[in-house]
Amino acid sequence: MVSIIDGNAVAATIREDLKDKINILKDSGVTPGLATVLMSEDPASRTYVSMKQRDCEELGMNAVDIVIDPTSPPEELYSTLDTLNSNSDIHGYLVQMPIPSHIPVQELLFRIDPIKDVDGFHPENVGLLVSGNPRYKPCTPHGIQKLLESIDVETSGKDIVVVGRSNIVGKPLANLLLQKSPNGNATVTVCHSRTNNLPEKTREADILIAAVGIPEFIDGSMLSKNVVVIDVGVNRVEDDSDKGYRLVGDVEFDSASEKAKAITPVPGGVGPMTRAMLMYNTVQAASLQSNIPI
Repeated sequence: MVSIIDGNAVAATIREDLKDKINILKDSGVTPGLATVLMSEDPASRTYVSMKQRDCEELGMNAVDIVIDPTSPPEELYSTLDTLNSNSDIHGYLVQMPIPSHIPVQELLFRIDPIKDVDGFHPENVGLLVSGNPRYKPCTPHGIQKLLESIDVETSGKDIVVVGRSNIVGKPLANLLLQKSPNGNATVTVCHSRTNNLPEKTREADILIAAVGIPEFIDGSMLSKNVVVIDVGVNRVEDDSDKGYRLVGDVEFDSASEKAKAITPVPGGVGPMTRAMLMYNTVQAASLQSNIPI
């Protein structure tokens, strides 16, 4: 019988543990503050931002939601980031993706103060991660590590296949799993949609992590018996329901469940962990910037 890895439950535990750290900061006069910058009309992005703001409010953190017209010039966004960089009440912020095509992503990242980059995407923070001294671990990769820890999966010496090579999940996750650290020390293979003989490689995995962004790209025939499956994907697939769509992952759940010993659902798996680790990073940022140990 496959075990379902409950991301909602693990995320709730992490948020509960954060409350003590937040109280330590508040007792010293510091309330962690997170800002989100939305420059998109994408409904999923709007929903995600509102969920982050709700998480802040439930934890007693300050939340600021900034919305910029997607047709605005880059200078308006950059001016907003400059203001956030200088605002001592905002300890962390992020620009919600996607952003308009006329905004250069690399220039955007360089505009963010690295110590307030709670997504961990600034090149300085990427360098710290790769060198084994992360300031902030990117939220989704860190959340995946916590999910594996929650079910007592040992990564040391294991063969882990990551399907996906994005700067947000695939690359930083591979770096984390390789490192000489708890929840690391794995042998990591990074594959993607253009990998030759992909099923041969995925069937070698003790742990398979799908983050390729293609609905149900991985099915049970591509998995070994008793593999642990972490499905990062969240994809909308049209159907005949009232909503007109349903959410599926990058893994075909039913056939994968017949092979896996543990698997994350979509939704309710990795998604809640990403938000929980964003709260974690914001609290860490408040501690760093105020020199208050927690």
